[in-house]
Amino acid sequence: MSELNGNKTQSTQSATKVKIPCRISYANIWEPKSINGSEAKYSVSCIFPKSNQELVNKVNAAIEAAKELGRDKKWGGKIPTGPNFKTPLRDGDIERPDDENYKGCFFINTNSKEAPQIVDRRVQPITDSMECGSGDYCNVTVNFYPFNANGNRGIAAGLGNIQKIKDGERLAGRTSAASDFDDLGDENYEDLFGGEKPAYL
Repeated sequence: MSELNGNKTQSTQSATKVKIPCRISYANIWEPKSINGSEAKYSVSCIFPKSNQELVNKVNAAIEAAKELGRDKKWGGKIPTGPNFKTPLRDGDIERPDDENYKGCFFINTNSKEAPQIVDRRVQPITDSMECGSGDYCNVTVNFYPFNANGNRGIAAGLGNIQKIKDGERLAGRTSAASDFDDLGDENYEDLFGGEKPAYL
C-alpha cells in the first residue's frame, strides 16, 4: 500500500511540474530578497510568447492538477472559484502594458526559499552571477501548488532550477564586462592610446 501511495504522490508531483522555456526578468536568483518586509526568497519572472500554445497547454494542465491536489488537502473538498481565487498565469498585455518585453506574452512569477541550481547548456554549474540574469533566455522548472493562507486561496508557482540557454539583452542591473569591453589581445600602447603611454601605466 505504501508503495502505491508513493507512486501516486510522485505522479501528482510530475503532473504539477513544468519546464518552461522563457526569458527571465526580475531575477533574484543569486541572493534571496525580501518584498515589503516578507520572508526573503529567491524569485524570477518567466516570460514566454502566447503563441507557444503547447507550453500554454502544459502550464494550464499543471495548474489544473494543482487544483485537484488542493481540493482535498487545502480547500475542504471543493475547488474555490471567483475573482479572489489567484492563479499564476498572467497576461503581459493586461498587467504590464507599458513594458515592451511583456507584449504578446504570458508570464509567471515564481519563488522559493531554497536557492535554485543554475546551470549552462551542458548542465554545468554557473557560479558567476554576471553570467545569468534578467533578460537571458533560460529553461526554468516550476512546480505549481495550492495554497490557503490568511484568507487567500489559489495556485502558486514554486521556483525549481534554471538552465541558461543563451544571452539576452539585460533588462535591468549591471552589464557584464564581456558586453562592456572588446578583447584587446596583444595590442600595444600606441594602438590603444594614440602613441602615448598614460602616466598610470
